[in-house]
Amino acid sequence: MDKVGILTAGGLAPCLSAAVGEFILQYTKKSPETEIIAYRYGYQGLLLGESFVVTPEVRRQAQRLLAFGGSPLGNSRVKLTNGEDCVKRGLVKAGEDPQKVAADQLVQDGVTVLHTIGGDDTNTAAGDLACYLREHHYDLTVVGLPKTVDNDVYPIAQSLGAVTAAEAGAIFFEHIVSEASASPRMLIVHEVMGRHCGWLTAATALAYRRRLEESGWVPDIGLRQESRELHAIYIPERALDIEGEASRLAEVMERVGNVNVFISEGAGVETIVREMDLRGETVERDAFGHVRLDKIQSGQYLASRLGKQLGAEKVLVQKSGYFARSSAANTEDLHLIRESVASAIEAASRRCSGVVGYDEERGKTLGCIDFTRVRGGKPYDFHSDDFQSLLRTMAQS
Repeated sequence: MDKVGILTAGGLAPCLSAAVGEFILQYTKKSPETEIIAYRYGYQGLLLGESFVVTPEVRRQAQRLLAFGGSPLGNSRVKLTNGEDCVKRGLVKAGEDPQKVAADQLVQDGVTVLHTIGGDDTNTAAGDLACYLREHHYDLTVVGLPKTVDNDVYPIAQSLGAVTAAEAGAIFFEHIVSEASASPRMLIVHEVMGRHCGWLTAATALAYRRRLEESGWVPDIGLRQESRELHAIYIPERALDIEGEASRLAEVMERVGNVNVFISEGAGVETIVREMDLRGETVERDAFGHVRLDKIQSGQYLASRLGKQLGAEKVLVQKSGYFARSSAANTEDLHLIRESVASAIEAASRRCSGVVGYDEERGKTLGCIDFTRVRGGKPYDFHSDDFQSLLRTMAQS
């Protein structure tokens, strides 16, 4: 009889709680004799041996998890191949190999199948662990689910939680944009998550505009669509020409009375980091070597540059990231989660390790994709019809 382990890792996304709930529900229905344990705080819990058994009472109430954001198990950012960082954080002892510690813990716990729910870093770690297990003859299967609001994982067509995050970000800005009425000549900068990929920023903008088009207006009293329009969007895949944009947006400010801008948190980062290096400032990075974007503040940088050139009387920078990524999964994502969990359980039954998703390189079929084919960094296709239509709309607004 199999014993299943589940962990969630990396940043939050609107799918973690629902995915954990679905695993419990589907295993209980298909294989009620299968014992399930959950590791606290992702790979951290696995290294420290901190887990708990999914009880019959939890199984009865697992449906409730589908209605919540966050992760009931807790997340952490731990790289199993970064031994120095693991030692520094007290997760392993000096001289220990974190992968061996993790593998031995799984064996000690009697786990035969490990389900990981996370983004490209989490699944890269899962792939490394699966490789280690195979090379060292551990009889364990690792099947991951792709979680990332950036939707930037090769070759997966749609990551869990991304659609919900875009919808939540649109709702967030739908509220924030009303602040334009609080002051004349207002510049509002909406910073959206997205380190290297502009998918979420673009999807949030498209979702916002769909909601905008469905609204009713009373222009004679000042309730006008143009004041709530999206006037500019900046993503990592396109060069950021602040001088050129300032010239264009100055006309919008004069005509409309306010300017609304969307920017990916990763847009313009190279420029900002270069300026920090020239000033001799330290650029902080995480355990994976990524620049700490919360220390970069691309939205604030853009606002300070544009605000002066547009003659804005007030500048407002708002980030939808935590609001969006902590949302509960919407109907579309719940359907994708349900399908993906079913496929993951089926793959586990066949002892197939990998990441479950719709494979763009193989006709967008749902199945278990070998870890060696899974990697992050997939850029957003800004040549898509939807995005180009959005750009044309902004040019006319």
